[in-house]
Amino acid sequence: MTGNSFSVSGYGPKRAGWTRLFARDSLARRLDWPILLSAIALSLIGAALVYSATRNRTELNQGDPYDFLIRHLLNTGIGFALMIGTVWLGHRTLRTAVPILYGLSVFLVLLVLTPLGATINGAHAWLVLGGGFSLQPSEFVKVTIILGMAMLLAARVDAGDKQYPDHRTVMQALGLAAVPMLIVLLMPDLGSVMVMVIIVLGVLLASGASNRWVFGLLGVGVAGAIAVWQLGVLDQYQINRFAAFANPELDPAGVGYNTNQARIAIGSGGLTGSGLFHGSQTTGQFVPEQQTDFVFTVAGEELGFVGGGLIIVLLGVVLWRACRIARETTELYGTIVAAGIIAWFAFQSFENIGMTLGIMPVAGLPLPFVSYGGSSMFAVWVAVGLLQSIRVQRPMSA
Repeated sequence: MTGNSFSVSGYGPKRAGWTRLFARDSLARRLDWPILLSAIALSLIGAALVYSATRNRTELNQGDPYDFLIRHLLNTGIGFALMIGTVWLGHRTLRTAVPILYGLSVFLVLLVLTPLGATINGAHAWLVLGGGFSLQPSEFVKVTIILGMAMLLAARVDAGDKQYPDHRTVMQALGLAAVPMLIVLLMPDLGSVMVMVIIVLGVLLASGASNRWVFGLLGVGVAGAIAVWQLGVLDQYQINRFAAFANPELDPAGVGYNTNQARIAIGSGGLTGSGLFHGSQTTGQFVPEQQTDFVFTVAGEELGFVGGGLIIVLLGVVLWRACRIARETTELYGTIVAAGIIAWFAFQSFENIGMTLGIMPVAGLPLPFVSYGGSSMFAVWVAVGLLQSIRVQRPMSA
């Protein structure tokens, strides 16, 4: 297999150009269409929800009601192009580029801690690029942690030297993940760190590493959470979010305002909702950050249980097909990459929807494919590209 072509071992003779897309053994036939169509549907639903949440927010859209809609669609288009590029390069080619990608992601998160970093929506996790564009490097760290750990954990197994990763290899993989995670924690971006911890656990479970590492990490995680709390690493607003989660009646007009309004919006939607663009909570701008972290409240109010359920079903299809890809690939590297993506998407979706329902603390995490935000959109579409590449490059008998 060559990195810049679609030729696959056991895939038939290589054809030149895009004519291969129409061949019987073509790339199109090898793609996982349920994942692709579900991701597109989620992004388009997100576009409608983002438009509904921002069309009347003149302080955000500079008087252009279509501003966020256009940006969301543009982000989706760029993300789709990144997916195509990822499939074209192939996850195996990207495996050789992991040191470069990892070094670049660490460099970018370090820049956030310099005067170049900016605070947006209470999180000091951004690089402002100018022209109204900004970058959240922690989103791309999720991808590089998955690729980096997979490269280390699968190296000797895929080469046939070992059946499972040894303890030394696991320690190296954990060290690779720990560096960017500690930097992100210093921002502090607790939500992203939570996702990265789940990614690490998912990767270790998929690699076949000893369960002692998983249980040990859980213990370290609990001890680390206590230490972070006691040492004052978290900002006060983050502490307040956990306090409001533990006691929903605490300061309902202050720290508990977001979650209270979110539950009101979702609860008012009933079975079928008030109709797209007709939600009183959304139109009245009662729920903050509805285009990003709380976008699910727009679905709950305006599309009701049916619309919210459709989003969950589409996310479920993505996860289900990703599980099939992880199970059917014959290389450990591909299995680990797919498992890391599954852990990422599953936890982040659960946390985002859960915080709008009041069953999870507010952590400032976007809903994959649906929430407005370029960095998040680009990262999740790259992840889709990795899943597609793993499926495309598997042997025909798989």
